[in-house]
Amino acid sequence: MGEPTEPKPVKLFTGLLTSRPEIFSSVEEELRAEFGPADLESELIPFDFTDYYSEEMGEDIKRKFISFEELIDPGDIADIKLNTNEAEEEFSEELDVDLPRPINIDPGYVGQSKMVLATTKNYSHRIYIRSGIYAEVTFQYKDGSFRALQWTYPDYRSEEYLEFFERVRTRYCEQLN
Repeated sequence: MGEPTEPKPVKLFTGLLTSRPEIFSSVEEELRAEFGPADLESELIPFDFTDYYSEEMGEDIKRKFISFEELIDPGDIADIKLNTNEAEEEFSEELDVDLPRPINIDPGYVGQSKMVLATTKNYSHRIYIRSGIYAEVTFQYKDGSFRALQWTYPDYRSEEYLEFFERVRTRYCEQLN
């Protein structure tokens, strides 16, 4: 019989989407207040893989990723997703922009063997955690690099994304040592 064990801590990140890049700084400030100092950030990446968010977020959407210094318990990702959803709602009310959804905040984590995204959307490859939150393994670490899976979103398959998550995993492994 297997014995239950506590998981290793993992590295929290958030993916941000907006058509108003000038709001990144205030969103990032709020995220740092909630999750602590950031240690890695991506450049702004054009989000031109789909027009899925255009109606509620506008045109010319940009993506930015941020990872946080403090490692977390992977079981905390449901609470973190609930908190980021609440933050999105607050930003929608507080920011002076003419969009229904000025910011999208998607949290996830990086471990040694995988990258996981938290989501409110159920599907066959997603595992229910609790409180309406599901988890999806988006990348598997194999043969020295992250690999996309059959359900990995097209934007997450891009070189810019993969490069960022390789950096996050390298930083994470340094922190474990």
